[in-house]
Amino acid sequence: MRMNVFKFRIYGGWGMETKILTAAGFNVYTEVYWRGEHAKTLLLINGALSTTGSFGQTVKYLQPHFNLVLFDLPFAGKSREHNKLASVVSKEDEVRIILDLIERFQINYLLSVSWGGVSAMLALAESPPSVERAIISSFSPVINEPMRDYLDNGQAYLAARDKRKIGSLLNDTVGKYLPRLFKLYNFKHLISLAEHEYQQIEFHIAQVRELSAKNYVERFAQIKIPVLFVNGERDEYTTAEDARQFAQYVANSHFAVVPGAGHFLDLESKSAWLTSRKTVLAFLEAEVRAPVHRELSPSLV
Repeated sequence: MRMNVFKFRIYGGWGMETKILTAAGFNVYTEVYWRGEHAKTLLLINGALSTTGSFGQTVKYLQPHFNLVLFDLPFAGKSREHNKLASVVSKEDEVRIILDLIERFQINYLLSVSWGGVSAMLALAESPPSVERAIISSFSPVINEPMRDYLDNGQAYLAARDKRKIGSLLNDTVGKYLPRLFKLYNFKHLISLAEHEYQQIEFHIAQVRELSAKNYVERFAQIKIPVLFVNGERDEYTTAEDARQFAQYVANSHFAVVPGAGHFLDLESKSAWLTSRKTVLAFLEAEVRAPVHRELSPSLV
């Protein structure tokens, strides 16, 4: 895999190196926070069309403990300018990118957000040997009625290229508990996408609608490592109750609920950030602390 060093800067007292890597035939922008060989390495996987910037709050509590690798998919963020995309990037393309990054950095842990859980779990189903544990947040194997309405409206607004409605949809639904500043950022981001990015969203929605046992979920049964599913108590789109259905497919599954949080968990409030931090660190450090119980409760961590 070819690598070009892009930039190096200091972040929170630690060095952050940004690179453009070739992964699965695409040029992928990465951010690497490196503590040293003694630390475990964690890969963070974005939700749909999000960028490395969406992990700003998560990095704050992970960086003191782990080496971190973040990346933008080829059509998004700082990867976009480095790719000439003749067609949309498929879910299988995303999986190949993740597997390439896992191999290159010898990733020990995965943490995904929202629809990034699909590609993350498909990658885990390939049993990459270095990966020991994974956290899948704000994701479920069920497309419930609120999520179906969200997808229906998204498709309608995209078909009309009504950018203002596209920009408002996320903030009015899955992002309704986000602080005002984050909502403003989301709106500006979504109304300023390039045409191929809107095409990518349309393709992504079509793929999400195919989320079923036949197409994806049965493949998750090949995952053997411990996986923690974290959902917000107030998230009506990927509910904690629906997420529990993963226990039918992932043998070593664990569950946690963040009280008072919606879909975006640690971005929504200080209390949700604190609970997310405790839950994540307890699960990832479990092998050197007390055993993790099948049911994780924030009050226990």
